[in-house]
Amino acid sequence: MDMHSAAAPDAPLVLVGKADVTAEDVLAVARGNARVEIGPDSLAEMATSRARIDALAAEPRPVYGVSTGFGALAVRHISPELRAQLQRSLVRSHAAGMGPAVEREVTRALIFLRMKTLASGRTGVRPLVAETMAALLNADITPVVREFGSLGCSGDLAPLSHCALVLMGEGVAYGPDGVERPAGELLAEAGIAPVELLEKEGLALINGTDGMLGMLVMACADLARLFTTADITAAMSLEALLGTDKVLAPELHGPIRPHPGQALSAANMLAVLKGSGLTGHHQDDAPRVQDAYSIRCAPQVAGAGRDTLTHARLVADRELAASVDNPVVLPDGRVESNGNFHGAPVAYVLDFLAIAAADLGSISERRTDRLLDKSRSHGLPAFLADDPGVDSGLMIAQYTQAALVSENKRLAVPASVDSIPSSAMQEDHVSMGWSAARKLRQSIDNLGRILAVELTASARALEIRTADGAVALAPATAAALAVAREAGVGGAGRDRFLAPDLAAAEALVASGALLSAVEAVTGPLA
Repeated sequence: MDMHSAAAPDAPLVLVGKADVTAEDVLAVARGNARVEIGPDSLAEMATSRARIDALAAEPRPVYGVSTGFGALAVRHISPELRAQLQRSLVRSHAAGMGPAVEREVTRALIFLRMKTLASGRTGVRPLVAETMAALLNADITPVVREFGSLGCSGDLAPLSHCALVLMGEGVAYGPDGVERPAGELLAEAGIAPVELLEKEGLALINGTDGMLGMLVMACADLARLFTTADITAAMSLEALLGTDKVLAPELHGPIRPHPGQALSAANMLAVLKGSGLTGHHQDDAPRVQDAYSIRCAPQVAGAGRDTLTHARLVADRELAASVDNPVVLPDGRVESNGNFHGAPVAYVLDFLAIAAADLGSISERRTDRLLDKSRSHGLPAFLADDPGVDSGLMIAQYTQAALVSENKRLAVPASVDSIPSSAMQEDHVSMGWSAARKLRQSIDNLGRILAVELTASARALEIRTADGAVALAPATAAALAVAREAGVGGAGRDRFLAPDLAAAEALVASGALLSAVEAVTGPLA
């Protein structure tokens, strides 16, 4: 788990108010430990909608979520003296997650996004509840949320319930030092009073798509970096294989096949390869009319992923502007049941991104394999080994990469088609969006490792190509090679313990340092 201290008074501030929360706000809170405050207009709106809930609670007729049970038990009218117990019981019983704890950033996004919806004034909870959630974030108290427990419908129920339990002073959480402790102790040390939930408040705390949405927002940020990184490693492989950059010419993309992502990827690769002495100039010994698909079609594949990412960000932005709860308090005062907690819109794009990540990794692995195969690498030694036969070079690095690619293909099987009924058939169709998000996070980690192996191979191949100093690399690929060596990604030579090299390459990709080194030469890449 990441270790962070409580938000300092001078930490960046995210103000939750009338304006929509942005993806950048989510990242700032989840990953950047930004402080959170709720604006006065939102607090006033919450108080107004709460008055409407109080009025309904005083009526004799049953109102779902206010004076009834939940799910298949909604047929029972709950008397006033039992309603606080009803809310406590709801949270306690629904905090039923199992498995390993999810990452700190996921839980912080979960709390922040639920707080954002409460602050919209559409849920009918008291301002105190949302303010306590903000205090929890600012004190860096992170509820322990388990991997399994959400079906992505009726909200991310178990994950959100584990968070709500901590608001009540129950359950367990991580403190600022990352140590798991009883929630009541952590709240007391931070000066936060546990919340005594009133009518509807327990339901409002657990009835949203916040977990899957938070993971979608973070996935979009991570994939944006990896798509650009993939353009860099593809360009390095093209150069090492003596390919031609003519296929990257702008007139072959936007004007005649107007997919925006494809044109961006081609432009990135062309910028990285500018000034190369290798591209397209050393094919006399083995003339090629065209390069292999994994080289020539790199912009088409990465570009399709970029366009998928654009669509996913559109869906994320729409969901960030939503107030997901059931029932919901409308601006005219009506309290209406709805199905907006169903996670299908988010689940679909999470699955779609996993497909894009799997395919981008697949084409990267094909380029790596081509670099290592002496029958297809145009003069490079077998497996880029120093003394092939005595040395194995990067042979097994490609095995590792292939295993990761295969794993991502399995993770690309959509979760959103795997509905399973629950709650005595009342909740008979669910989105599985939480599961789609969890597997996408693994896919993204794997993709970073796959690109790290391609970086390791292409950097070694480029070093071998230019060992005699007769031909110069493109300045940008030379910068990539230099930063790889500085980071501990070893070059050509006798076999050595290879895992540390791959770990160094993985860190270089994950940190964005490779991208920064290249952009120092090319300027900003798309």
